Amino acid sequence: MDHNPGHRIFRRRMTRRDFLWLMSASTAGAVVLPSLKGCAVDPVTGQQRLMLMSEQEEIAVDRQHSPHQFSNDYGLLRDNRVNNYVTQVGNSVAEVSHRPHMPYSFNVVNANYINAYTFPGGTMACTRGIMVEMEDEAALAALLGHETGHVNARHTARRQTTGIIAAVVLGGVGIAAAQSERLSGYSNLIYAVSAVGATALLAHYSRENEREADALGLEYMARAGQNPQGMVDLMDMLRGMSDRQPNALETMFSTHPMSQERFDTAQREASSRYSADLNRNVGRERYMDNTASLRRIKPAIKEQQAGEARMAREQYPQAERHFATALRQAPGDYPGLLLMSKAKTAQGQHREAERYLQQARSAYPDEGQAIHLSGINQLAQNRPDVALSHFQRYERILPGNPNTVFLQGVAHENMQNRQAAAQQYQRYIQMAGTQTEQGRYAAQRLQSWR
Repeated sequence: MDHNPGHRIFRRRMTRRDFLWLMSASTAGAVVLPSLKGCAVDPVTGQQRLMLMSEQEEIAVDRQHSPHQFSNDYGLLRDNRVNNYVTQVGNSVAEVSHRPHMPYSFNVVNANYINAYTFPGGTMACTRGIMVEMEDEAALAALLGHETGHVNARHTARRQTTGIIAAVVLGGVGIAAAQSERLSGYSNLIYAVSAVGATALLAHYSRENEREADALGLEYMARAGQNPQGMVDLMDMLRGMSDRQPNALETMFSTHPMSQERFDTAQREASSRYSADLNRNVGRERYMDNTASLRRIKPAIKEQQAGEARMAREQYPQAERHFATALRQAPGDYPGLLLMSKAKTAQGQHREAERYLQQARSAYPDEGQAIHLSGINQLAQNRPDVALSHFQRYERILPGNPNTVFLQGVAHENMQNRQAAAQQYQRYIQMAGTQTEQGRYAAQRLQSWR
């Protein structure tokens, strides 16, 4: 029995597990890390701090990776009223922060899980999952204030600095520098990140980072004229949901560790340091008016959350029922269509999945995930030429995803075009290395063709 999925794909005997293996390819790219520069002034404390990632590099990383993360989260919400409102609230907080000059961008993504995140240059996103749970503008300001706190305290740059120092101690900089010389266009340390719900750039804030972001968020929202009770209510809402919907909060708590201590601190600070601001309007009516379109599809979002929890447990027929209910409640909903296609393909029903993928591509013509999944679905149906056209279109829209390069290699290989396949496999290895299963397969194929 052949246990190599790549071999089975090439021999056109792809199983459902092979299809899921291809689907597991997540958005990724090369992150440019700084050369060893030295100290910088901490924008929050004004003190000197060892910082090996410049502000320009923070912005470059942000611009390179945020489009891929947004696509991983089913794209940006297409609702001008909601988007403009979130931008307005976000800007009011950013303008009174310690780094008002950063190129902030405030967005809502179509993901159903409950979270918000920021890239180091100030590009932020709230999921629609958390937007339908909050109930007033003060909570939204608290959420965006917290994320702005991460940007202002430069938590990503500090984490990368710690990682580089550890590499120096372990003698790893020489290896990383040698690797960087082989990759044209980058003179600094390079490594790959993947986006599964949230990228490595967004994950693993320490409890100290979270405390600092909480404190800064409270400070910024109060300066912006918001009621600090919003931070307390936000944390209380998340605590309460952790018992009722732990799956929907899984990413939130992995990227932003929640604790009783954080809630207690927010409550204490709001009632003492910011007590004079507690009489401010929390902006409930304003929030409800501006998010009414999202709240109308809250039942569908809840069904999709339930379906995604079933998918995680590989209970695909049950997941499909949740997604079908969601699509009845919100016909043409892009995430709902993609989730239904995933449930169908997980059960080997590729032709039925294609119907939902076609609808998803029509709903969001230039959004990458439907195009990417369509290519994989065509591979599963032994149509490598059609698959290749999808992958090439995806790369034009969202360049920099090494897994799309790998999948182009698979498509070429299935078309018996060994030279073109080898070129794509070599590209993949240059971008992502050979540590992944896809990388090992690409290296093995290149070796066998010599």
